[in-house]
Amino acid sequence: MPALHASCDAVAYEHRWSRELGLVGSARRPFSVGSMVSLVCATVRAVRTIVRIQPKSAFTLIELLVVIAIIAILAAILFPVFAQAKAAAKKTQSLSNLKQIDLAWTMYNNDFDDTCMRVAIQGTTVTYYWWGAWDGTKLTPQNGLLYPYAKSQGIQADPSFDNTLRTALGLTGYGYNYVYLSPATYNPPDYVEVDVPVNFSQIGHPAETITFATSARINNWSYSAPTLEGNTYLDPPSNANPSFHGRNTGNQGNIAWCDGHVKSMTPTYRTGSFGYGFDESMFAPQHLGEITKSGDLTSDDYFNLN
Repeated sequence: MPALHASCDAVAYEHRWSRELGLVGSARRPFSVGSMVSLVCATVRAVRTIVRIQPKSAFTLIELLVVIAIIAILAAILFPVFAQAKAAAKKTQSLSNLKQIDLAWTMYNNDFDDTCMRVAIQGTTVTYYWWGAWDGTKLTPQNGLLYPYAKSQGIQADPSFDNTLRTALGLTGYGYNYVYLSPATYNPPDYVEVDVPVNFSQIGHPAETITFATSARINNWSYSAPTLEGNTYLDPPSNANPSFHGRNTGNQGNIAWCDGHVKSMTPTYRTGSFGYGFDESMFAPQHLGEITKSGDLTSDDYFNLN
């Protein structure tokens, strides 16, 4: 009789397992942590019956092994979910950072008669960037061009980018559309940089013109091997220097636009050799590419003012 009861309990347990995982029955239930816990309890009771052990206050070795195995399965199922949730949260935070930086940029422009912010302003001994002031040895974030409008140093660093390089100059993971929003000329004979002001009214389609985006660069001049590091200068496709970084979920990067909206896009990757001694093997594996409207690497449609 005990053997018969054990056999029946085992069959009942097998059906319970199937029901909990949604393998039988007309109404299949979604898998849940609650059902897994219930299943663990059912497993322990079935094991006790099968091995003809009366219930005790402590677990036996077999029971513990069964529970450990199920917990391992549960962990294997849930850990990737937790990792995806963390990546999604970082992407959302990155988009929020860009939104705040873009708003600060707009407020800055309004205070200067709609003249777009320069990528850098050279003082006597200090260079002023949007994320801080650099005197050659020390960065002062509170003196950055956008700091009075953002009032937060934290938005400068992209949480999705583990940038441990360029620590002295700042850990920003975002680049500015400097070629079109902060142009300059270099006239002979001395080729001194002369700023060319851009007024917001010159931007033909603000909703299709980039201000900032997640950015990085390949440094092949300071290290023994090409190295990925932070970048604050977002290059258009015509410069053949891919700097749009697809560092978020799905290898996408985040972009802020002149009208204030933000969105994610996938980089367009270059092939072969290009630029200053670059080739695709340096960029594609790091998810560095261009921002293009239709995959055309000769067009600056999302950067220019037209």
